[in-house]
Amino acid sequence: MLQITDFENMDSDHILIRIVGDHDIGQIEKEISLIKQMTSVDFGLRAFKVDDWNTSLSPWKSPAVFGKDDFGDGAEGTLEVLRKLLDDSAKKYYLCGYSMAGLFALWAACRMEGIYGVAAVSPSAWFPGFTDYMHINKVLVPKVYLSLGDKEEKTRNPVMATVGDRIREAKEIITATGAECILEFNPGGHFNEPDVRMAKGIDWLIK
Repeated sequence: MLQITDFENMDSDHILIRIVGDHDIGQIEKEISLIKQMTSVDFGLRAFKVDDWNTSLSPWKSPAVFGKDDFGDGAEGTLEVLRKLLDDSAKKYYLCGYSMAGLFALWAACRMEGIYGVAAVSPSAWFPGFTDYMHINKVLVPKVYLSLGDKEEKTRNPVMATVGDRIREAKEIITATGAECILEFNPGGHFNEPDVRMAKGIDWLIK
């Protein structure tokens, strides 16, 4: 199930498409407040709520990396809904996501035009085969913000421990396309201050 909620000024030239789950939606007002503290740029924010992250945000099927739930291949269907949200060619749209939503944002940036910038914050860049996909399918956006917690790659999980190498590789791939790309490392692990990290990424995109 997908749910869309609008915040701030949707008549603005800058529209943030923020992919969220149940764990994010309660913090969205705080995140908006942080963004407004960092930038004076007027913006609208469309919260695009996805319920089943392991299916709806996954570009292809993959075995479970943590827990028991395998990853599905529902990103294509989610992308079709997303395309309908980019309905005004005069506006700049920014696709923003954290964790699996950040991975989806990068994948979508390789699949469709009409997005001006992407904030992939602590994205699941460890997802099997993803950077291989990026080598073949280049990003189609002019600006990409990447970030990671400096402790995220220090994990006993052998798949997730690759996240540091994979996000560095992703930055190299994106930069080679000519897009403007930055990679920042934040203190802490995956769950440290996600709202602050996201606000920093959005600030960089829209300034």
